Amino acid sequence: MVSEMESVLVLYPSPAMGHLISMVELGKLILKYYPSISITILTITPPFDTGATASYIAGVSSTTPSITFHHLSTTPLPRPVSSYPSFEALTSELLTLNNPNVHHALQSISLNSTVLAFIIDFFCTPALGVAKELNIPAYYFFTSSGTGLALFLYFPTLHRKNTQRFRDTNTIHEVPGLPPLPSADMPGPLLDRTSKEYESFLYYATHISKSAGIIVNTFESLESEAVKAIYDGLCVTDGPTPPVFCIGPLIATQGGHGGGGEKEYCLKWLNSQPKRSVVFLCFGSLGVFSEAQLKEIAVGLEKSGQRFLWVVRSPPSKDKSRRFLAPSDPDLDSLLPDGFLDRTKDRGLVVKSWAPQVAVLNHGSVGGFVTHCGWNSVLEAVSSGVPMVAWPLYAEQRFNKVMLVEEMKVALPLEESKSGLVTATEVEKRVRELMETEKGFNIRNQVKAMKEEAKAAMNDGGSSLVALDKLLKSCRQKQI
Repeated sequence: MVSEMESVLVLYPSPAMGHLISMVELGKLILKYYPSISITILTITPPFDTGATASYIAGVSSTTPSITFHHLSTTPLPRPVSSYPSFEALTSELLTLNNPNVHHALQSISLNSTVLAFIIDFFCTPALGVAKELNIPAYYFFTSSGTGLALFLYFPTLHRKNTQRFRDTNTIHEVPGLPPLPSADMPGPLLDRTSKEYESFLYYATHISKSAGIIVNTFESLESEAVKAIYDGLCVTDGPTPPVFCIGPLIATQGGHGGGGEKEYCLKWLNSQPKRSVVFLCFGSLGVFSEAQLKEIAVGLEKSGQRFLWVVRSPPSKDKSRRFLAPSDPDLDSLLPDGFLDRTKDRGLVVKSWAPQVAVLNHGSVGGFVTHCGWNSVLEAVSSGVPMVAWPLYAEQRFNKVMLVEEMKVALPLEESKSGLVTATEVEKRVRELMETEKGFNIRNQVKAMKEEAKAAMNDGGSSLVALDKLLKSCRQKQI
């Protein structure tokens, strides 16, 4: 058997901020309990906006020097970034083209260490063949939910069962371990079977079951039905299900990226607010709204009478050549209704582009969270015991909303109008409902119970640490 002293785990995340953060937290957890194992994380610098990954990586390097970042060479894309239809299409092509760099990196790392395992992001599926060629065990790290994993494992079966595009049907789909799922709530990349994104996701979903194992960022009791269906082998219908390790919640303990004056400004303001009185509105590192939608949110917040902390980002650029690039700081005076900031200054705080989300959610003044349903944000809210209003924007977030509202019962739904706009009336209604009604109170109690279960999962003897031990044993057995 290979000794721990000469072993390294190589982690390969998608470049998106949320994926990178949870992969880093996995590395930190492994180091905490297995300090003699080295962690190397492969990173790339994409030519499009994925959040402030450079500053985040620099911060991790300074605070956790035992995690080594191996920066891969930049692979040029064959056409302009603006010509791609989506972030998913961009990411898929970039990671596919990056395989030679991954091959070189793994070979280089193997010269001085034994690569115990290669742990890849769902989007990094093209690198599965590299690991096989180098005879390195490859595991997946699925950075979204256990219910999401159940859906993606079952996706090849859904593909075979359906011949129409999901967006063109009004069908309810039965997926093991999930409540009935309407076609409209499928993850965005799965809606059009003629698209490049659909083709890529089908490729990913077909190959994930061929790995040595799958790590998923969750804890068993949060998603018990889906996890049981996966464990029972019901989601992979054409072969065995690989070992699945529920290791979570893996969340950034210090709030991810950013900091400094903005962090102190937010927390100082929260210190002056009554307990559990503030609604926090934040939509991830890539979530943006039109100017019209921002005005509707503002009117709804003002009419609700609730205290709020709202992170506002600039609307999508009208210049198509910049649509995948980082937006500039928003001009709040021009984007928000006349006089809004002045009228609400005694009970509201609007900040530009970023807030220290983990610190905010853990603050005693915060009593609700309007979220885009990104999985990291969901786990952060659950771990903080903060109930949610679910406002999905892209990727698998609409699917997450269904699970949060119907299965986990830790969120209220925010409903769009037929035009896709969420009206001020709807914002006002849901914020009030969360903060003032018995329904909101019940959701608050449910998420508090989940908070305690999240703690238990990550304590000694808890389900997530037991799974971590099983994962490391599995990695070592592959090296015998």
